[in-house]
Amino acid sequence: MIHIDASGKRALVMGVTNARSLGWAIASKLSEAGAELAFSYQGERLEAELAKLTRDRPATPLYQVDVTREDELDALFAALRETWGTFDYLVHAIAFAPREAMEGRYVDTRRGDWLTALEVSAYSLVAAAQRAEPLMGAGGAMVTLTYYAAEKVVPKYNVMGVAKSALEASVRYLAYDLGKKGVRVNAVSAGPVKTVAARSIPGFMKMYKRFAAVAPLGTAITQEEVGNLGLFLLSPLAAGITGETVYVDAGFHVMGMDLEE
Repeated sequence: MIHIDASGKRALVMGVTNARSLGWAIASKLSEAGAELAFSYQGERLEAELAKLTRDRPATPLYQVDVTREDELDALFAALRETWGTFDYLVHAIAFAPREAMEGRYVDTRRGDWLTALEVSAYSLVAAAQRAEPLMGAGGAMVTLTYYAAEKVVPKYNVMGVAKSALEASVRYLAYDLGKKGVRVNAVSAGPVKTVAARSIPGFMKMYKRFAAVAPLGTAITQEEVGNLGLFLLSPLAAGITGETVYVDAGFHVMGMDLEE
């Protein structure tokens, strides 16, 4: 079995809400590999949850950050510079769209909901990368979380699919910009997983069951599988990979049509 050693590495994980979050799945694997972690979260109500998740590491830095606020992002990275000086990995696990924008037709999306979804779900990666760049050197890496709806229509995903498309394009452009200093940027495209965020999508359970029926491996995806891929993409084992959207979806994305009953 291949063991990834992340001892001496430092990682900022943005967007964990609870133990079922995909960001936490990646963070857990980083921790098991020996990395030192810091977390940012949105809203005071999530601080207690993160404190509980990190109770075995009581000195873990926790920062409250609203990614739509420039001053709070500035304060986060200023604090990291003071605490760590530099760091190695950035995990971006942030996405949001108003529920109203995912319940009806995409054509009826309101301007404000569209802008909110794109700002929180896509621009936040760019904003974080801007501030992380001066603190990261060669061998650094960033990973974000995307979904198949970025390239194919998934009913009810609506504006979030458009936001994920923008996120994946941003990964490619950031990979180009940051590659000059040896920092890699990739996206993990996971199949449906029973997270709090996923359950807020109208019709998610129907989607979840259909996924397993169609995917070549005939199974759902686990948080651990997502965590393993995230750790791999951040690690030196993926040193030649950047600007990619890498799937962990039991092969679902290769299917064009399923004729079996």
